[in-house]
Amino acid sequence: MLFTSYGFLGFIAVLFLLYYNIPKRFQWPLLLAASYLFYAIANPKYLIYIAVTTVSTYFAAYKMQQIKERQDDYLALHKKGMNREEKKAYKQKNKSNQRKWLIFCLLFNFGILAVVKYTNFAIANINYLIDKTGQEQTLPFLNLVLPMGISFYTFQSMSYLIDVYRSKYKAEYNFGKFALFVSFFPQLVQGPISRFDDLSKTLFSEHAFDKKQVSFGLQRILWGFFKKLVIADRILVGVNTIIRNPDQYQGVFVLIGMLFYAFELYADFTGGIDITIGVAQVLGVEVKENFIRPYFSKSIKEYWRRWHITMGTWFTDYIFYPISVSQPMLKLSRFSRKYLGEFIGKRLPVYLSSGVVWFTTGIWHGASWNFIVWGLMNYVVIMISQEFEPFYAQFHKKFQVEGKFGFRLFQVIRTILLMSALRLFDCYRDVPLTFQMFGNMFTKFHITVTELFHGGLLQLGLSIADYIVLAVGLLILTAVSLAQRNGSVREKIAKKPIVLRYTIWYGLFLIVLILGAYGVGYDASQFIYNQF
Repeated sequence: MLFTSYGFLGFIAVLFLLYYNIPKRFQWPLLLAASYLFYAIANPKYLIYIAVTTVSTYFAAYKMQQIKERQDDYLALHKKGMNREEKKAYKQKNKSNQRKWLIFCLLFNFGILAVVKYTNFAIANINYLIDKTGQEQTLPFLNLVLPMGISFYTFQSMSYLIDVYRSKYKAEYNFGKFALFVSFFPQLVQGPISRFDDLSKTLFSEHAFDKKQVSFGLQRILWGFFKKLVIADRILVGVNTIIRNPDQYQGVFVLIGMLFYAFELYADFTGGIDITIGVAQVLGVEVKENFIRPYFSKSIKEYWRRWHITMGTWFTDYIFYPISVSQPMLKLSRFSRKYLGEFIGKRLPVYLSSGVVWFTTGIWHGASWNFIVWGLMNYVVIMISQEFEPFYAQFHKKFQVEGKFGFRLFQVIRTILLMSALRLFDCYRDVPLTFQMFGNMFTKFHITVTELFHGGLLQLGLSIADYIVLAVGLLILTAVSLAQRNGSVREKIAKKPIVLRYTIWYGLFLIVLILGAYGVGYDASQFIYNQF
């Protein structure tokens, strides 16, 4: 069920009416039923996967919590009869038992994710090697069901499991509430990846109708529709035309396609997140923000702190830090400091841990080499940038450019171009072809510039009217992003006179209704991150 479909709007309308008219104690069970219905509409087979993840994670966390509670009760009862070493040994034994449950559940759930998402990728690579040896017999591909949003709900449930193991909070004993945490439907499609202690604060609470929150939620949904339908789905036509015809569209068209895709991806992903957060807000549920104006970042490092924030923090908290402070890595650090010097010894654990993170980030985005290379290219650029930071600081100091508008603008444009160039791996989905197209963007630039301004842009499936709509839409998007630096735009609009408020929101509604890319000549497109 597409977020932008009439069916979804009807689904939300019915849910909304029921939600605020039933006894409040039944609100979270209603959300659970709605979430499973939403998932079943997409494909009933998906329910098996999410149910298995829910049951296995709940049971493992339950067992770990029981071990912890029995330990606390035993130590409280025998605190005077046990010495320090006995207490330590007892705790270590219980921690070891908890770790067994943790490892089993992690391997089981990530194993399911790996099988359904990466089996055919592995088969394709094995077949490639077989073909290189001259053999004709290859392995058949498997017809595996890839559940919608499996990466998101798997990561979310595994973070809960790890946090329970770390005693960050207690395991949720109410199975229904935990099932709702895993399956809460607005964030199933593309996140954000919520933490249990954050989402549970409002997810299981009783909510009275709040006119302001409902109004703000609907406004957020409308803004998401504007990004998705007016900008993303319209510009997608041009993107597909360029990247599906690499022999025809080269030189300057690669640059055009690169920038088109950058804006399409941003409008698509953030538009979906806006709808997610808006739907949750209408229901009184608070979901974490996932973007903070990433295209206004002055560096790649800053960009990734602002883009898909919940995914970035997940990788940092559950992969980078555990690896970087692990015993093997600490031993490697001591060894490298002793034999390779302080400079390398201090950096090696960070470089290796970051490399694992970016490799995982790449393959998380998709089971293909282009995503792996994309992740590793981000890693290389970030590491090089970090090493050059002292030189950047000297440059800024010498030429006194830090904080000046012109230089900030240069930094922002540089970041956009760098990130857009790396996204070419996402566009062409073929590593050698991506490098080839990146190269001829410069070597054949002069050949196609003339064509571009003699009707070339009108051959991409977009009319002059489409380009005008896109230009105005991107200007509106930029203006809103700039205004957000000083606080919530919705709050600011709410303080304006009623005539102006209604003019803005009804105007935006009419723009979506009239100029949205749907109907004859357009195909309803799923959100990009739904594939992950």
